[in-house]
Amino acid sequence: MTLRSGLLQLLQQEDLNFLLTNRIPRRLATRFMGWFSHIEQPLVRDVSIAVWRFFSSLDLSEAKKSHFRSMHDCFIRELRAGARPIDGDPNILVSPCDAIVGASGAVAGARAYQIKGFPYSLADLFYDQALADAFADGRYVTLRLTSSMYHRFHAPHDCRVDQVTYISGDTWNVNPIALRRVEKLFCKNERALLRTKLAGHTIMLVPVAAVLVASIRLHFLDVVLSLKHRGHNIFACDAPFRKGEEMGWFQHGSTMLIFTPDGFSLHEEVREGTAIRVGEPLLRLP
Repeated sequence: MTLRSGLLQLLQQEDLNFLLTNRIPRRLATRFMGWFSHIEQPLVRDVSIAVWRFFSSLDLSEAKKSHFRSMHDCFIRELRAGARPIDGDPNILVSPCDAIVGASGAVAGARAYQIKGFPYSLADLFYDQALADAFADGRYVTLRLTSSMYHRFHAPHDCRVDQVTYISGDTWNVNPIALRRVEKLFCKNERALLRTKLAGHTIMLVPVAAVLVASIRLHFLDVVLSLKHRGHNIFACDAPFRKGEEMGWFQHGSTMLIFTPDGFSLHEEVREGTAIRVGEPLLRLP
């Protein structure tokens, strides 16, 4: 066993992983990482990226550029043109991000699952009962980003975002270990609700932040959504997107939740635990 594999195996032990990523001052650690990752000193940058590569499967071969100003600059890297082909079928809703597929299925009334046996209420997640009612008996998909993945997200279809709700919250880890231990985790963490209109339907895209990852940037809002914005903030907007067009990014990895009305169906090739990339088929329109 190599040193790297031994350390990774140790860190993957459930109790230790939960302790190291959750039983810490989460908000303080998240703010510190936000500051540290922006340091542009070459030695700090190079050592940080080297350590990141040591503990993950970070692959920069698809990156648009090969030199980064800071670790943060590497986190939010753009990809080379054509690196993510977009499925052109108008009846297909594509994945907005690179991710691992998590819990998905039918919304039971107004309840979804973060992992088997751990339900949460859409009213708690959306902070809005009327909005939750609109997606009752619809469909949902959980897309989990890991730290080494491409962190920008894109429009799943030709659409228009007409409202963004930012909800400041906690920064629990969102890995499967935490999802099995912390009830209603997505409803506790910082998140943004992107109300999106497409082809006569309303779709909700919900980027959820996590420990070390509390900041979301949207191209169409002149503000970084971060822990500094306390409480429940609503931003009216009118932002059109073409299918596959970039919408914004996480400052690191995290989770994207997608909610659709009844009638949508999961694409037959999408399975829990499998990897999916931007532009690949995710859901079929009614």
